[in-house]
Amino acid sequence: MTASSMLKSSRDNAASLPAQNWTTVTEFILIGFSTFPQHLLPIFFFLYLLMYLFTLLGNLLIMATIWSERRLHTPMYLFLCALSISEILFTVAVTPRMLVDMLSTHHSITFVACASQMFFSFTFGFTHSFLLMIMGYDRYVAICHPLCYNVLMSPRDCVRLVSWSWAGGSVMGMMVTLIVFHLTFCGSNMIHHFLCHVLSLLKLSCGRETSSVTLGVILVCVTALMGCLFLIFLSYVFIVAAILRIPSAEGRHKTFSTCVSHLTVVVVHYGFASIIYLKPKGPHSMDSNTLMATTYTVFTPFLSPIIFSLRNKELKNAIKKSFLRKFCPLNS
Repeated sequence: MTASSMLKSSRDNAASLPAQNWTTVTEFILIGFSTFPQHLLPIFFFLYLLMYLFTLLGNLLIMATIWSERRLHTPMYLFLCALSISEILFTVAVTPRMLVDMLSTHHSITFVACASQMFFSFTFGFTHSFLLMIMGYDRYVAICHPLCYNVLMSPRDCVRLVSWSWAGGSVMGMMVTLIVFHLTFCGSNMIHHFLCHVLSLLKLSCGRETSSVTLGVILVCVTALMGCLFLIFLSYVFIVAAILRIPSAEGRHKTFSTCVSHLTVVVVHYGFASIIYLKPKGPHSMDSNTLMATTYTVFTPFLSPIIFSLRNKELKNAIKKSFLRKFCPLNS
């Protein structure tokens, strides 16, 4: 079902409702940063633009390094390359629209554009979580079952795992988008967010099934994300147990160092998500909620390439070597 057919379905639902003083919504207004003082918007724009560009360039640098260095053609770096792609696509789906709205007076977004943004942001967001889970499994096999690593993580199996991650993210994105845009939106069309955020949209829907749909969407999303987090946690329980059995301190440190960058990204990814979605109900201003939301949509993707570049010694050395080979051929 396309976004236009979802719009038609939503209008048909509105027509079937009992006659009330409702006006069917045909477009939404993204409030976002429009409530901020005008003199601060250029500062936020410049800051988030720099972070956006750095996110793109950092992930492209990681992908180019992995592609050019044959010794990095291993499962761990294949998954990292797929993670960088999902991160780039997620930021492209969310950040450019936010940047344009900061300096624009026209904040409306059509049904089709809103549905498309929700689909792509959910698809790439869930793909990111699934890939982090697979990277945890990769570290578990490498440390706990090193003799079986080449069998369990063959090139064909790695491609299959990455494909399943993208397929799973696409299914989650399509399912949530179809559920939400099957509802009828009437009355207010003000989305108190800088993107088509699912919970903000559900607050604008009307009809008897709204509460059950809201609960269903929350359960689906939380189950998928918590399932990924639980499997990552379980992998590291076995990893830590295996590391503690290593007799030498140097061996334990060397083994654990292969997990540090992945574990740090997992903590940052789920930590910022928890701050946003699990914060206690209280008198939070709309401006503070907007800034908190950017920690997950802008700041987390910005940190990810930095963490992998600095905490992964092998990747860091490969980036240095590629840089020297490119710009200082005599020194290299």
